[in-house]
Amino acid sequence: MKYSVIIPLFNRPSEIDELLASLTKQTFQDFEVLVIEDGSSDKAEDIVMDYSDRLAIHYHYKTNGRQGFARNYGFERAKGQWMVVFDSDCIIPPRYFEAVEAFLMAHPDVDVYGGPDAAAPEFSPLQKAISYSMTSPLTTGGIRGGKKNVGTFHPRSFNMGISRKAWEVSQGYRITVKGEDIEFSLRLIEHGLKSALIPEAFVFHKRRTSFTQFRDQVEFFGRARINIQKFYPRELKLLHWMPVGFFLYTRSLVLIVPGMLALQNTAVAWMAPLPLFTWTMLLYLHAVAKTRSLRIASLSVLAGFIQISSYGKGLLSEFFIVKVLKRRDSTIGEIREVPLP
Repeated sequence: MKYSVIIPLFNRPSEIDELLASLTKQTFQDFEVLVIEDGSSDKAEDIVMDYSDRLAIHYHYKTNGRQGFARNYGFERAKGQWMVVFDSDCIIPPRYFEAVEAFLMAHPDVDVYGGPDAAAPEFSPLQKAISYSMTSPLTTGGIRGGKKNVGTFHPRSFNMGISRKAWEVSQGYRITVKGEDIEFSLRLIEHGLKSALIPEAFVFHKRRTSFTQFRDQVEFFGRARINIQKFYPRELKLLHWMPVGFFLYTRSLVLIVPGMLALQNTAVAWMAPLPLFTWTMLLYLHAVAKTRSLRIASLSVLAGFIQISSYGKGLLSEFFIVKVLKRRDSTIGEIREVPLP
């Protein structure tokens, strides 16, 4: 068996149905699928086993331990030379494994790979706007690597593959959630394992279906950065603080503009929002060029604003609570002892 696909699942039976359906259409089929139901109350066993005649599929149910340890549970039971992790809200294009196989055959020294995400044609305008925001160079998105960065790319667990050697060296995820994929990726690289971005190995990532869900998710990402800093102090960089500046700047406009107008200082009142206006126009024009849709571009502006400000809010609030007030630890769930570099 060449590949073992590992999918952690929690109360999302409809999502796993779409994901498994997409796996049946792969042009390269030397893989097994392990679905790890992580303590769900809305179980998907019947849906999963409906694919037993089309996929080499295995269903496992375990008590809830969050996604990091659910993936470890799958790693321990996988038979493949490579273990590939997908989020349950992904749809896999037909040539995904064909692209991965070709790349790994040409680069036998790679032990960790990742791929980008994109919006499928059938996604709603809102989903496409969120997808644009999460991959745009004008937000906190982007692919975090490129062809010139082979060996330093840090993949994320929505679309990631590790060799059996990488699993044996790392022993999997160290923390359950809250930046668990970032910590894992950083540790794999520090073990001296070579990583690579495979641009052709993209997935369609549905992410969230409402701006409220998207806001909560990205705010959690900001909070997670403080948890990562606990394990890797150098991984809280100026780049990560920029959304905090955006968050504070946009909130301050609510006071600055009316205040300056009240003082009849119209010059400052007009100049203060200029950076926000400039960024908004650049984001809108870039989104139009990328999505070919005025409606999606308009939604993308709101998605971009939510993404940056929510990430900044999450990071700032977690930093204040954990680092300044010292009211609690930033970790959620358990921490495993694993081999460190």
